[in-house]
Amino acid sequence: MFTGITTAIGTIRALETRGDLHAVIACPYDPATIAIGASIACSGVCLTVVERGGTAGDAWFSVDISGETQARTVPGRWAVGSALNLEPALRLGDELGGHIVTGHVDAVGTVAARVAEGDSIRLTIAAPRDMAPYIAAKGSITVDGASLTVNTVEDQADGSVHFGLNIIPHTAAVTTLGGLQAGDSVNLEIDVLARYLQRMQSLRG
Repeated sequence: MFTGITTAIGTIRALETRGDLHAVIACPYDPATIAIGASIACSGVCLTVVERGGTAGDAWFSVDISGETQARTVPGRWAVGSALNLEPALRLGDELGGHIVTGHVDAVGTVAARVAEGDSIRLTIAAPRDMAPYIAAKGSITVDGASLTVNTVEDQADGSVHFGLNIIPHTAAVTTLGGLQAGDSVNLEIDVLARYLQRMQSLRG
């Protein structure tokens, strides 16, 4: 489990196909704090550490990315040089600063618009129709691993949905979200509570 609070930005240093895709990710962590078998969310995708090394502040870890994961996440995201929002798994006693995040991507969305709004960035994200019942104003959503509050929701004629987010300067600086432009794709995960509420409602219906 995760909270959607990015603790570092990593970069894919190397890739190798070994049946699955094997990725080496550079990061500013202390390798002594990265356990083999531990889970790290990489831009919203829960992956298992299989190797690690380097020094404090200049570390790396490697993960195996299955074909299923590649198919369900942003196309082209798993490429050398790609920047990733990183978050180690939540530990008992840690502060839950965002919301409960599983690290399982539900859909890929597209940045429909980016505009300046004060010191912040206003993003409008287009999400597929399957996501529409789970996105609500003032609710939580995970975008590329970052926990965010939905500001506005606009249902579209084709059943898809556009939702608005404000990216404050701090979030823009410590995640990859500040670099998003119209047309970019993002990994989306709905609020796990919304998932269960929708399931309960469908059974009652």
